[in-house]
Amino acid sequence: MKILVVTTYNNKLLQEYAYRFESTFCWPFDKKVYNEDGDFYTKVPQLKKFVERNKHRPAPHYAVDGVRFSYKVYAYTDAILKNESYDGIIGIDADSVFYKPIDVEWLKKHIHRDECMMSYLGRPTNYSECGFLYFNMRNPYTKPFAREMQKMYDEDLIYKEQQQHDSYIWDIVRVRVERNYGVKNHNLGDGKNGHVQARTILGTVYDHTKGRRKEKGKSPESRI
Repeated sequence: MKILVVTTYNNKLLQEYAYRFESTFCWPFDKKVYNEDGDFYTKVPQLKKFVERNKHRPAPHYAVDGVRFSYKVYAYTDAILKNESYDGIIGIDADSVFYKPIDVEWLKKHIHRDECMMSYLGRPTNYSECGFLYFNMRNPYTKPFAREMQKMYDEDLIYKEQQQHDSYIWDIVRVRVERNYGVKNHNLGDGKNGHVQARTILGTVYDHTKGRRKEKGKSPESRI
């Protein structure tokens, strides 16, 4: 299997915390960074159009800040639609700190499922944790799913939903394809809310220092 790891950040965030991602990344897979201060807008012009159309919208809370989280969505979907040579794509937040390497066999055992379109960190009474997403590039529904995600932003459809952050929108579209097409997906969650990544098998190899955790560069829930 050939795997691509995708993340996104800008130069300011690189200085604040993404430098830990870069300095600790130890997974033996190809890596692609969509830098918001680099050629991201050039490579994905629909992102720039979305930002320009909607940057005026008030965003007093992250849950309604569609622009802030649009970069990740466009990065992952662009990678899915333009990298046919890969068997799997990992989308992972730039506030991640890596502690142990993994390989294809580990990925096949714990994350990848041949019959599933994607693997995600579900939570029972809240939106999923989308700091880690895995996409099976050999599933026939993966590219249509990516196009549907882009459509939510290209046509500003996210603003018809109750919340506009990416985790909420990933769930909306994932559930839609599950119901409409019988698509199977692999829930990596443990049936509990909170920092689900830290409690799963992923928590044994890397730490997602989400939110205020990134200030210290370590999650109190971390097991490593």
